Amino acid sequence: MLNIMKTILSKYPTVSRFILTILLFGAALFFSGLIDTPFLKRYFPFTSVILLIIVSWLLFKTDKKSLSDIGLNLSFRNLSFLPLGILIGAIAFMLAKYCRGLYTGESFELTTSEINYDTIMYGLYTILPTVAVEEFLFRGYAFKKTIEKSNVIIANIVFGLLFMLVHVLDRNILQNTGMVVFLVICIPIGHLLFATALLKSKTLYFPIGIHLGNNWATRHLLTNYDNGESIFYIPEIVTFETWTPFIIVIIIFNGVFLFVTYLIWKWGDFSWLKKSKKQT
Repeated sequence: MLNIMKTILSKYPTVSRFILTILLFGAALFFSGLIDTPFLKRYFPFTSVILLIIVSWLLFKTDKKSLSDIGLNLSFRNLSFLPLGILIGAIAFMLAKYCRGLYTGESFELTTSEINYDTIMYGLYTILPTVAVEEFLFRGYAFKKTIEKSNVIIANIVFGLLFMLVHVLDRNILQNTGMVVFLVICIPIGHLLFATALLKSKTLYFPIGIHLGNNWATRHLLTNYDNGESIFYIPEIVTFETWTPFIIVIIIFNGVFLFVTYLIWKWGDFSWLKKSKKQT
């Protein structure tokens, strides 16, 4: 049996590597589910993140690399991309919503209920592990390995589709045709944004920050309800009775994120800032 496995590993090293990656990532998520308790998840919901960091470290180690290959070290440069990403993610979401409002007539209003700032700030803490797990799975070791064995275009197609399927293949989502269409278009663009942030900054902190900022903004910066858990809300949400305005809104919404992706692709490594400092 061992000889057969060695033969397979030597004959199909790339396939074997990806199978090993899937198994180790799956094991990390499985054991995190066993370890996590409601109490632990409430106060320290980072078990799955820690296990994925360990697995990623092991995988990079077997390639004679380290987590620095995805910028996971404690350098000031890399760490600074986390808060910057949060800011960019939140601004991009608000800008997309504003552009949608220009078309639909929707407006933003300051929450009139007593704002629960504890809940709003705690949201950053609770959302962080979820987005970090997704970034490790879809923009981490496996994504970088796919680029190494093929190219960036193939890697983005593969992981954009996988990222989309994870969000779409849900019983509640599949029952809503409009939501399916929205996610099928939006999620791959989201992947492109996060992947571009990783490749330009060379650190996973950047896409984690953008992902966190976007997801936090959808829950606590601008929502559809005046319940005190967000800073702004939309008093009257426009619903669509035909496909044409719905598709136009999707194009407008995603156009903003594509524009942000372009800006990051153009200046995401912030080398222009370093140059300006040298000139002064």
